[in-house]
Amino acid sequence: MPQGKKVKAQKVARVFWVDRLKKLGALVIIAFIYIWSARGVGFSLLEIIRELPSFFSLLGEMIPPNWAYSRRLIAPLVETIQIAILGSFFGAILTIPLTLLAANNVTRNKYIYFFAKGLMNIFRTIPELLYAAILVAGIGLGAFSGMLAITIFSTVVIAKLTSESLEAISYGPLEALQAVGGNKLQMIRYAVVPQILPAYTSYSLYVFEINIRVSTVLGLVGAGGIGVPLQTSLNLFRYQNASMIILVTFILVMAIDYASTKLREVLV
Repeated sequence: MPQGKKVKAQKVARVFWVDRLKKLGALVIIAFIYIWSARGVGFSLLEIIRELPSFFSLLGEMIPPNWAYSRRLIAPLVETIQIAILGSFFGAILTIPLTLLAANNVTRNKYIYFFAKGLMNIFRTIPELLYAAILVAGIGLGAFSGMLAITIFSTVVIAKLTSESLEAISYGPLEALQAVGGNKLQMIRYAVVPQILPAYTSYSLYVFEINIRVSTVLGLVGAGGIGVPLQTSLNLFRYQNASMIILVTFILVMAIDYASTKLREVLV
């Protein structure tokens, strides 16, 4: 074999084995992380198998659901929907200025931009259930605290998604308006809004779907909604009532998901 071809073959073989070793090393690291996590949480397949009879016994106590109890769920179910609607609405409104400040192609001042990004990232690190617990402690029990928690959660999530979409819009309309002397507000109104509105609408509806699910568990910390009777039923070992609540919640979430999907098809 000529010397040049031999050297080239050695380089190809070296690259091949280096690539294989990198993949093997990555798999070893991933496996170590999974094993470390399993040991940390006390994961045991034998424990799962051992507790299966107790689990099925609990399911047996939940079946059949207490159908008569469904009449008492109308008010908390309506409250859950109201929490999600208002929280999503106010969150979508508050998102607008935060989105503009957190997009580097709209906000040229780097200090304002990084402040808005940092504020958004800080608030996104706190789960909505913790917001609800803090607000319940500060404001009091009830749906109002839950609605405020949903509002904060909705604002930062929609702002995060929309600001990233805003940074990816086409610069052509912006440059055209700037060339004819358009000011900042005109550029936002005629060049930015038409491009970002479909994404903003889609994200708002998506977050509303999430909020329906989230608002069902806010009652576990006293923030109103259908989670309150669920917590009470579980504490009193009234599992048939609890299964009725879970069934009603499942139907509600499925209905909202379907309606939101159809609405998104119309609006987006």
